Amino acid sequence: MIRSLVVLAALALAGTAASTRPTSLYAGETIAPRFVDRIPGGYRDWRLISVAREEGAINDIRAVLGNDSAIRAYRRGRLPFPEGTMIARLAWSLDPSEENNKVFGRPQSFVAGPPKNGVQFMVKDSKKYAATGGWGFGQFDNGTAASETVLGTCLACHKAVSVRDLVFTRYAP
Repeated sequence: MIRSLVVLAALALAGTAASTRPTSLYAGETIAPRFVDRIPGGYRDWRLISVAREEGAINDIRAVLGNDSAIRAYRRGRLPFPEGTMIARLAWSLDPSEENNKVFGRPQSFVAGPPKNGVQFMVKDSKKYAATGGWGFGQFDNGTAASETVLGTCLACHKAVSVRDLVFTRYAP
């Protein structure tokens, strides 16, 4: 009787453990989150890593910001980036400045216009985001997370810079 109770308890415990363990379509793999689902707090106070201008269909000007971990890694030239590194990309339309152009006497000045293409994040957590090269990718449009279809395109592009730990932006001290 006691032996039966012990066996039943062991089976119940094993069943509970199995039902709480992440699963996958492939043996030995676990499903891990691929995307950042919350906007990191205080990101607007992070330091500037660099600025960039994108032409063509994107057509924006952007600022790339990093938390303290990102800035330390950039300054030390440390790759791969350490766990906890967070990088944000803010973008705006690039608009001609009529006011500045009047001062210069010709069209030559552009300024940041309205926000464009959401705010994007990369968060380094090699365990949590193992399925996407150790980085979680996120994009938020007006505070709402982009769809998995949109976010599913991030890693494919970032693989082009795998020698820089999937990060496009170079530091501009």
